[in-house]
Amino acid sequence: MGNLQIVYLVLIFFAVTSGVFGIAAVFFRPRVAPERLKGKSIDSTEPAGGQWQATAVKLAEPVAKLMLPESGIEYSRLRTRFMNAGFRGRSAIPIYFAAKIGLTFLLPLLLATYVTFSDIKIESGMLMVYVLIAAGSGFVLPNLVLGQAVRLRQRELFEAFPDAIDLLVVCMEAGLGLDAAIVRAGEEMRVRSQELADELHLVNLELRVGATREQALRNLAMRTGLEDAASLATILIQADRFGTNVADALRVHADSQRVHRQMLAEEAAAKVPVKLVFPVVACIFPSLMLVMGGPPFISIYRNLFPALG
Repeated sequence: MGNLQIVYLVLIFFAVTSGVFGIAAVFFRPRVAPERLKGKSIDSTEPAGGQWQATAVKLAEPVAKLMLPESGIEYSRLRTRFMNAGFRGRSAIPIYFAAKIGLTFLLPLLLATYVTFSDIKIESGMLMVYVLIAAGSGFVLPNLVLGQAVRLRQRELFEAFPDAIDLLVVCMEAGLGLDAAIVRAGEEMRVRSQELADELHLVNLELRVGATREQALRNLAMRTGLEDAASLATILIQADRFGTNVADALRVHADSQRVHRQMLAEEAAAKVPVKLVFPVVACIFPSLMLVMGGPPFISIYRNLFPALG
């Protein structure tokens, strides 16, 4: 291995390490509720990571303007998707588009540099295909990261929502109002799910600053992107509007959510035999046939074939 290859590998190592730490610093930032308690705004343009993140945002904004959606509807949809992933800061969207543009040019550049300084011989046509594949991969990679973050967070919220509804029922049956029950349930849910506790805390903050209960609950459904949150908001809004007993409505909703979770578990259990067919056919069945049919085939090969010959 030549000196240029060693230098190139070292540069790749530092580039990948810096990228991983940068993504971790952006996507795995501190929780929102402690920042609220410290007096910081959720939608503050100042990143929570320090001066170097503020510098990164300033550098990313001019690059991100090349791809930022012009219409307010597309921007709102993208902002909602970031909220579903738990990224509420305004700096997340510029960093996202800057990462798409940067990776689109960085990955082909790394590939071309590696091919130039290595002994690999690639035709110009195939090299162009590889460069296009690398550019497309760099453009799609932030979408995959964002989608995975949305799925993980929604999965955590989905698993914790029935517990929160049960806590709301218990608190309201103990004599608390709906607002106080939301506060108490948010405090107790920090042991079970920090994400859901932060969402309930945001609902409480919106109610404190003067937002209506309907608006706060609909914002909760929008931030989470879950059908359970939307149905919970609808039930609470209708119970508040028509003057029915909120505790009874929540109890019925909790029972329906429990049945829904049971049906999902039964559906997942019913899919297990079908999913097991592929590893059985691909891995276990050939090994079983080799063990069972190997000795007879060897005996036939040694005894029957010479006799026939």
